[in-house]
Amino acid sequence: MDFETINKMDKATDKTLPGFAKLSLGLLFIVVVFLWSYTSHGNVPNNSFLIIGAVFGAYMAMNIGANDVANNVGPAVGSKAITMFWAIVIAAIFEAAGALIAGGEVVKTIKKGIIDPALISDPEIFIWAMTAALLSAALWLNFATSVGAPVSTTHSIVGGVMGAGIAAAGFAIVSWGTMAKIAASWIISPVFGGVVAALFLLFIKKNIMFQKDMVSSAKKFVPYLIAIMSWAFSTYLIVKGIKHLIKVNFLTASLVGLIIALIVFFVVRPLIEKSAQKIDNTRLGINSLFTIPLIFSAALLSFAHGANDVANAIGPLAAINDAIIKSSVSSQVGIPFWVMAVGALGIAIGLALYGPRIIKTVGSEITELDQVRAFSIAMAAAITVIIASQLGLPVSSTHIAVGGVFGVGFLREFLDSSESKILSDIRKKLKKDKKILDKYEAELIDLEDKNKKSKSEYIRVVELYKLIEEKIEQVRIEKRDFKAKKRVKYVKRDAIKKIVAAWLITVPAAGLLSASIFFMIKGIMS
Repeated sequence: MDFETINKMDKATDKTLPGFAKLSLGLLFIVVVFLWSYTSHGNVPNNSFLIIGAVFGAYMAMNIGANDVANNVGPAVGSKAITMFWAIVIAAIFEAAGALIAGGEVVKTIKKGIIDPALISDPEIFIWAMTAALLSAALWLNFATSVGAPVSTTHSIVGGVMGAGIAAAGFAIVSWGTMAKIAASWIISPVFGGVVAALFLLFIKKNIMFQKDMVSSAKKFVPYLIAIMSWAFSTYLIVKGIKHLIKVNFLTASLVGLIIALIVFFVVRPLIEKSAQKIDNTRLGINSLFTIPLIFSAALLSFAHGANDVANAIGPLAAINDAIIKSSVSSQVGIPFWVMAVGALGIAIGLALYGPRIIKTVGSEITELDQVRAFSIAMAAAITVIIASQLGLPVSSTHIAVGGVFGVGFLREFLDSSESKILSDIRKKLKKDKKILDKYEAELIDLEDKNKKSKSEYIRVVELYKLIEEKIEQVRIEKRDFKAKKRVKYVKRDAIKKIVAAWLITVPAAGLLSASIFFMIKGIMS
């Protein structure tokens, strides 16, 4: 494939397919899943719900690809480290690889243990509940994607399972302690992600960007930053991404990650020194050093996401399959390869067809990103998950990534409002004009206190009144400009309101929708 062909594909991806074409391709995948599940499970008793579950699982997987995967590649695309086309290709390959290689052979039938399946003794009722949970979560994700709101797919399926569980067996079935932890993650995840991303960005700015010789500083610090990234992602992948293949504790994973980081450091340092000789001593030049690490981070995050979050799509489907085959409800079930394939392919197809909408939201519609800011967000995603998992805190990868975007944006606002040259110049001029105004007013008071004034003094009084009036107006304008500059907004407030609102209503919205679908299924089947 030549470069001209690649460039044409890039441009075509930016334009995206027409809505009808996307819908047709998405429906084609669902039809293929339907036909395959129908022909391969024709002899299974009560196979209709297995076929329906496979269709809903495929639909759910596509919506996970369209919404959740954007968190892994959005910052890299927004910073222009990678084009939309290559972001989709890399994410699709590594998401599918993560799901198929490290997605696990066994999953809990009830994601996050939010309800007790033992309280649903009838397998048929349980199948209805899982079917309702799948469809409601997929519908909610579809809606969120259509309005450009990145939401947690884990929270969507949690809401769906909770709503269907309550409809099937009452409020007692829900583990409200677990639900309280999930609600806490709405605050913990974005705050953690935002703080970690802001701290990394602040370190890079103070030690590299704000230095006179940025290139020399970059040669010194960038290899360490890439080594830290290597440790974080190695540990993250071992602990979260390949835990189904290799069972290791955090300490072992961390030590292995440290060895990998040391190797990376000694390999990368001469490469950075060589690259630094070719770049300008500018912000643009320094940003170019972070392009390749960002591409690796997008790929590794996608692999870990595919390994972990594929269960959101295929966990309930695996539960439906197990309940139909065994005619009983199990707390854990095996995942047939065909179920895992539906999840993996669905995520890749959903990302390719509908992913660009959310990728653009995360990458460019919240705040402007460059490679350094995107690198800080990627670091936050890996490190926050590691810290939170060791502290037992519930976190969402979606909320962490978007929180990281908020964090770097708010840090830019703070730094620009406190350290910018424009603000400093306005402040100096304001002080100077205030001194002149005080001088005029003092001179006017002295002249007005005189009982007898000469003609020239009367003229001066009139002149001073005019000068004072002009200077007051000038100071007023400068104060307004000073306050406006201090309140500079690099994070779009409308985007924050929309995203936070979507986060808050995800669980209850999916829950209500799931309960409604469960009662509809029950009414039809009764």
